[in-house]
Amino acid sequence: MDNFAFSPAKFTVGHGAVVGVTNDDSANHTVTADDGHSFDTGSITPGESGKLTAPKPGSYAYHCAIHPFMHGTLVVR
Repeated sequence: MDNFAFSPAKFTVGHGAVVGVTNDDSANHTVTADDGHSFDTGSITPGESGKLTAPKPGSYAYHCAIHPFMHGTLVVR
């Protein structure tokens, strides 16, 4: 997360993979599945990292719960 955007905004991982996310921005952010339950990192402060576990195979839209204009897609194979 940097400059109020996810980078990359779309990425692919295997089912069950643990995905690390780093907040390189000036504000707190989350990585929250749009469906409300597949994954949510909780608030990650600037300079800190969080993680999520990839759910079952599929395509998952996600956003920042604090800044809802931030969007991305996680593809799980």
